[in-house]
Amino acid sequence: MILVSNWQSTLLSCQKLHSIIFLISDSKVIIQNRKLCEAPYKKTVDWAKWYIYWADERVVGKTHSDSNYKLTKDVLLSKMPVIPSHIHSINDSLSAEDAASDYEFDLRQLVKARTVAVSEVNDCPKFDLILLNMGSDGHVASLFPNHMALDEKDDWVTFITDSPEPPPERITFTFPVINSASNVAVLVTGAAKGEALHLAVDDVEPESPLIPGRMVHPTYGKLVWFVDTAAASKLEGFDFLLSDQPFA
Repeated sequence: MILVSNWQSTLLSCQKLHSIIFLISDSKVIIQNRKLCEAPYKKTVDWAKWYIYWADERVVGKTHSDSNYKLTKDVLLSKMPVIPSHIHSINDSLSAEDAASDYEFDLRQLVKARTVAVSEVNDCPKFDLILLNMGSDGHVASLFPNHMALDEKDDWVTFITDSPEPPPERITFTFPVINSASNVAVLVTGAAKGEALHLAVDDVEPESPLIPGRMVHPTYGKLVWFVDTAAASKLEGFDFLLSDQPFA
């Protein structure tokens, strides 16, 4: 089932957890969460529980306009009382390869301390919630179609230097990590993404392209797709839950 629903409710459903390990992706996901900085969320959320990672990041300086960290800071973190030590951004002084290794090392320390849980089926971290955006080519995080990063099975974080979208150098969490999460939400908006959404969720022919969006499949977690009517225009055989609080 495809849900067109209240994006913020997915985040707040994690409030009962002892801690919320929150993984965010690109600019559209960041902007969709800006309502968390407003009433009633800002004063009712227990921000001390929140730990924030980025599902992918461009290997640029933290003040660069392409930085997901910068956008998150400008839109969210500057207005949300998250504990600074709970915010885990990449080391922007390193190369893409070294930044990925460093980010994975940082995450492994939290897993070792049991701040981040471990998956029941592998040694991957089990994030409480991962928020992704799917591109018109079907990519999620910085996992692009036909890229060798799709096949990474051992590393939690990998790097690419040939992104088809600028900037070329990025780090990204891998599918074993994404699919170990307790909850994954994917945002898809706009008619340009209609074909990608069809390929991601419909019962398509075996010879159809296998896009990264279709590879999002939490092993023991919950997957929710948040789509608008334009993106859903090519879907076949789905019911919709419509919310009275659409995307903001």
